[in-house]
Amino acid sequence: MIVPGSSSQLLAAALAEETGRALATPTYDRFPDGEGLAAVPDFDGDTATIVAATDSDEAWVELLQLQDAVREAGATDVTTVIPYMGYARQDESFGEGQPVSARAMARAVSTGADRVVLVNPHEAGVADFYDVPVEIVDAASVLAAPLPDDLDDPLFLAPDEGAIDIAETVRGAYGGGDVDYFEKHRDRDTGAIEVSPSDAPVGDRDVVVVDDIVATGSTMSESVAVLNERGAARVFAACVHPMLAANAVTKLRGAGVDRIVGSDTLERGCSVVSVAPVLAAALS
Repeated sequence: MIVPGSSSQLLAAALAEETGRALATPTYDRFPDGEGLAAVPDFDGDTATIVAATDSDEAWVELLQLQDAVREAGATDVTTVIPYMGYARQDESFGEGQPVSARAMARAVSTGADRVVLVNPHEAGVADFYDVPVEIVDAASVLAAPLPDDLDDPLFLAPDEGAIDIAETVRGAYGGGDVDYFEKHRDRDTGAIEVSPSDAPVGDRDVVVVDDIVATGSTMSESVAVLNERGAARVFAACVHPMLAANAVTKLRGAGVDRIVGSDTLERGCSVVSVAPVLAAALS
């Protein structure tokens, strides 16, 4: 059975439809003292696939409870799908006495899972923190489908050279266009940091800025503003994980983004495409 966390109900339903597996209906309750209780009263089977984005501390606790709940219900094989892994950017210690938070979370999940599937973790190395087999799924290709079919001389831009693979993946799925990345330059006089495309001209072209995650939107909105200043025709923001915390959407639209495209690893208003087909292939 597919068992959804409360933050991943749409994705879990899509995955159940994609795979033909039954969809469990968990309950998510809270005691008067604030403690949560995630349960699976209708679970029936030996195999469980839990689908739960961990975009908050509460979501992490809920995931651990769901893993334990399906074991209590008789599951002997548990696959935990984490569409968005929170704490993945805390993959090393920030100083003496500081935790490696990604490792701590991974170890906790490993106690209740036989296998873990991650979707585009911010740092691929977090897979090594788990004590069970881990598969990383690249779902960036799904971001091409919601883009307009008539992009004019499209340019796919990554936030930096190290992330150019994700831009190449989206360009490949779209079927054409150029790929480039942003470079950061520090002004010697003022110390201010500026971003700009490294090589490709952007004038009168449709530009798709691609990233694995948009959190606060600050970096991407600065990049979009540069593109518009340089005469880009239209600018689209595409990301696998649309965290979009606080006023991120307002920042992006204010910078001149025509449309924000995200997947359902995090269920937001711009989650217009599902990673369910990619996950289904990994689970088959």
